[in-house]
Amino acid sequence: MVVTLILASLATDASSQGTTLEARLDSLVARAPLAKASVGILVVRASDGSTVYSRGADRLMIPASNQKILTALASLDRFGPSHRFSTRIWASSKPDADGIVDELIVEGGGDPAMNSEDWWRLAADLRREGLRGIRGDLRVDDTRFETPGWHPSWGSISARAYHAPIGALTANYGSFFVSIWPRSTVGEPALVDIDPPVDYLRIYNRATTASRKARPRLSVDRAQGQKSEGPADEVVRVDGVVRVGDGVDRFPRSVLDPGLYAGSLLAYQLDANGIFLDGEVRRAPRAEELLTLILDRPGRSVAEAVSLCMKYSNNSIAEALVKNLGAWEGASLDGEPSRQGEWVGGIRALRGQLARLGVDLDRARLVDGSGLSIQNRLTPRMLVDALAIGLRSFRMGAEFVAALPIAELDGTLEKRLRGGKGRIRAKTGLLSDASITTLSGYADRADGETLIFSILVNGHSGGSGAAVDAVDRVAQSLLDTPIGSPRPKSTSKSTPVAAANAD
Repeated sequence: MVVTLILASLATDASSQGTTLEARLDSLVARAPLAKASVGILVVRASDGSTVYSRGADRLMIPASNQKILTALASLDRFGPSHRFSTRIWASSKPDADGIVDELIVEGGGDPAMNSEDWWRLAADLRREGLRGIRGDLRVDDTRFETPGWHPSWGSISARAYHAPIGALTANYGSFFVSIWPRSTVGEPALVDIDPPVDYLRIYNRATTASRKARPRLSVDRAQGQKSEGPADEVVRVDGVVRVGDGVDRFPRSVLDPGLYAGSLLAYQLDANGIFLDGEVRRAPRAEELLTLILDRPGRSVAEAVSLCMKYSNNSIAEALVKNLGAWEGASLDGEPSRQGEWVGGIRALRGQLARLGVDLDRARLVDGSGLSIQNRLTPRMLVDALAIGLRSFRMGAEFVAALPIAELDGTLEKRLRGGKGRIRAKTGLLSDASITTLSGYADRADGETLIFSILVNGHSGGSGAAVDAVDRVAQSLLDTPIGSPRPKSTSKSTPVAAANAD
């Protein structure tokens, strides 16, 4: 029996070694769940740009989060890997002899990656500047971007973390965690905890502890608090049942107002650093007031922000980068932004930046920076061109390539592409409700060649899991399957074929 299995394995290996990459990919695309889908694939050699495989390479398709490849490339090129967006703290005067100010204003500069630890560090820096208390309010100024919110093309917005609104002042990507545990006695309310535990988020808990025989079910949502004379807040509503003896359930959720949430987190971290706040957190831009700058704190570098965006497919970072592109269009990075950041201007600036790099997006439809919108349209060739430019750029290529998830090692590829560990770096994309999965990046072959590829699948059959596995098999085939005779580098575009679900 063992000998039979070994012989069968050897026969399979011999058969696969005799199959060219073109035949292998054609075979994979012809199978379910890709057989009835709209599929676009382009694979080229990094060394000379010659085409290895092309199928619908100029087909306009929904890219999902592969859209972030364009956002990352444009942002790194426009701002440079080391640029940092600042958060500024203002007051009517410097702290008095007791370290007190009348009011404090926190002005968001579009930093997309401020987390709880960064806000603690900012509060600690204020203490080091001599601040010990605020007699009045902590004011929030997030006017660098248009009113915090959601892109109109995103459709119905949920409380999920990836649907967080975009603002110029934010914390933890506009999201928080809700943890829920059972009590030891049936009928008791479940234990609920929010991280970070800021005053702005108020718990309304209707979840109860049930017996082991019960079916566990939980829902976590958030809603605007009651409009009153008191401080603004959001209510986190927890419903359902948890069973005695079960472990903790954790739910990532998004806020409704990223600016007030960030201000509340700053108030929390000020208290942690021994700085009191007598007033409330409220939105009140600094406008034309004569104020004293207390602290100008640069955030994480653009390279770090892009890495977080790409590795973990962070929508909030991507959209903030697009709005920053719009705000700074035509302005010197040594000065102030030229306009308020918003989506239309941001996409215009992104197109211009990529055009200067040589990415032809004339036929593309770009709506947002993250790929959440199903109105976006790109071709595999556009993504391969962007990846090729990123790979060879001395100015920011190293940071661009390093930002991509690595097969079996990190990010959204940590548990994908088994057998290709460390040999594929690629951006994933998934819109389950629209039956879309995408993967674009680099494959490091055993023969020493690097392949640049883009695989876009729209309208696959079956569930997302099977489609992702099918796309992974296509990408894995790039690693070791014999390429066959090289094709010349393409200098003209084929006639585009509209995707089945395209406009």
